[in-house]
Amino acid sequence: MSHTDPAQIYRQEAAELLAQLEQTLLDLEQAPADADLVNTAFRALHTIKGSGAMFGFDRVAGFTHHVETAFDLLRKGQATASGALIAVTLAAKDHIGRLIEQPDTTDDADGAAILRELQSIVAIHPHTEAPSSAASSPPALPPLEPPQTAWRLRFRLPRDAMALGTNPLLLLDELRALGPCVVRADTTAIPPLDALDPTECHVGWDVTLSTDQSREAIEQVFLFVLDGMQLELGLIDQIDRIDRVDRIEPAALASIDTNASPLPTHANPAAVRPTAAPLSDAAAAPQSNDLHFAGPDSTAIRVPAERLDELMDRVGELVIAQSRLKQVAAASSDAGVKSAAEEIERLALELRDSTMGARMVPIGQLFGRFRRLVHDLSRDLGKNIALITEGEDTELDKTLIERLGDPLIHLIRNAADHGLEPPEGRLAAGKPARGRVSLTARHLGHEVLISIVDDGRGLDRTRIQQRAEEQGLLAPGAKPSDAELFQVLFQPGFSTAREVTSMSGRGVGMDVVRRAIDALRGSIDIASTAGAGTQVTLHLPLTLAIIDGLLVRVGKGRYVIPLSAIEECVALSAEADSSSQGHSFLNIRDKIVPFLRLRELFDTGTPPDPFQKVVIVASGDQRVGLVVDQVIGDHQTVIKSLSRLHADVAAFSGATILGDGAVALILEVTHLVGHGALREDHAMAAE
Repeated sequence: MSHTDPAQIYRQEAAELLAQLEQTLLDLEQAPADADLVNTAFRALHTIKGSGAMFGFDRVAGFTHHVETAFDLLRKGQATASGALIAVTLAAKDHIGRLIEQPDTTDDADGAAILRELQSIVAIHPHTEAPSSAASSPPALPPLEPPQTAWRLRFRLPRDAMALGTNPLLLLDELRALGPCVVRADTTAIPPLDALDPTECHVGWDVTLSTDQSREAIEQVFLFVLDGMQLELGLIDQIDRIDRVDRIEPAALASIDTNASPLPTHANPAAVRPTAAPLSDAAAAPQSNDLHFAGPDSTAIRVPAERLDELMDRVGELVIAQSRLKQVAAASSDAGVKSAAEEIERLALELRDSTMGARMVPIGQLFGRFRRLVHDLSRDLGKNIALITEGEDTELDKTLIERLGDPLIHLIRNAADHGLEPPEGRLAAGKPARGRVSLTARHLGHEVLISIVDDGRGLDRTRIQQRAEEQGLLAPGAKPSDAELFQVLFQPGFSTAREVTSMSGRGVGMDVVRRAIDALRGSIDIASTAGAGTQVTLHLPLTLAIIDGLLVRVGKGRYVIPLSAIEECVALSAEADSSSQGHSFLNIRDKIVPFLRLRELFDTGTPPDPFQKVVIVASGDQRVGLVVDQVIGDHQTVIKSLSRLHADVAAFSGATILGDGAVALILEVTHLVGHGALREDHAMAAE
């Protein structure tokens, strides 16, 4: 018997459905007449309700039933998808999530208030209003009831259905809710008592149903159990009205519509073709801590993210062991050892790439979460804000995705609160009343660049400098560059807000952003134009696990430079070294490139080698040369984080273990490039 917790399965699937529901509601607010969106929201609510009852989440099922009823009225044209309806449904979605995840601390009074508001909204509709002049109109005829259809169902659940949490009686209740029906149990497959397993489902059912609902509505009842069950569904007759289903003649029960292609009663479960998509296929991109992978039936299998982390750790240890083997093979004269070492190196590299590929997640699933944030900010701030996203297909390591949520929330809130003007201010400035906040992601070499751009008022340079001088962050009368001045925004406690509100003013948001991005070995750039807006760009590594590196020696120490940041390696002749003293520039194909002598930067205390090399690295559109004593060769680098004692050492992003057991530090290219560019600016200013 399966030991999977059915309640946990429901929580995971419900989280996906709630995420899908939220995105659908936000889309529906922009296109209130879109029937497909209404149906999608209704199906999500119906699925949450049905499976909630099936898995024992009765409070969820009871509350969701009322919300589903409102959307049923929407489907029938008896209500409209107004902004008020969308807002209260979003609040209902949040309440459903709390009922699932925190049932003991969630107050039913909150749900009752939401339902009262929902009822007040859907009750107001022109269809329900009294005519303006009843006396001048003839008496209205009673409305015609929709024609009903008689269906014949035969179904048998998988043997392990009850063990996995399915209650057949609830399925029958859902069928009865569609219309009057007659249910007969098929007990022919029940084994003798001595062979009976009470945890298995041995009973089948034969149902005659009269309903005005569609075939899809009947199939929705079996949404969670379609895989592996036997289902035969066909029409009996088309009739205008059935008051009592037992009036159907027995002969009619046998006249199943042959066009429905019914399945044989004792069909092989593996050969049954599902008539609707399983829950995991209908859901949106996963928001839980599980990842999905393609399975043999082109669906998805659920793998806990912790297992991927463990797998990545094992691959990292394998890479370190392979590095040791490579070193041993290099010192051996045995051709067999060398051949085996090369084969293991190839396999380890392929396994590394496959494992890292499994950890890569499209950033679109992160961007999708902020639509609700911007929707709520628009309401709270009284501003009309549009969220524009680009580059949703850009892939990033799942660990980075998980840890980027909070920094991006702070940046989006700042853009909406501080950056965008109120509608009247935008109109006075000749801008459209609706402000724009853009989220974009793209690859650039070894980095992923995420930009948050608004078309607001821009940063107030004078106000920032005034506050920085008041707080002692800048010397009075200093003339910093824009890049230097804007970095003050990330200082703890810094804020230009004149009053503290629920949105801002306490000076903690940007400090949190800086610390979070530093922990991801990333960096932040800010550019702003007065009256035109502000752009904040995050520079992030592709992964935090394993990278290809170039192993170099500086003095007696060995260091790793990320290979994706390297453009080329050139020799530094003694003549070029001596002629560049005091200038630290190289002419590479008629382009001036500043360089850093790592021996001086790291204070090795050793004389330079006679044949030094310059490794040209780049970050964004800036380049700098790193002078090393020796280029040892390529190295698969398993990144190990530095301790908190080394948190202020900006020149290194981590460490790795070499094949001989020694530790090599990994150079932080972005910091070194910035340091080299700063030295270049100072040299130019001095000249």
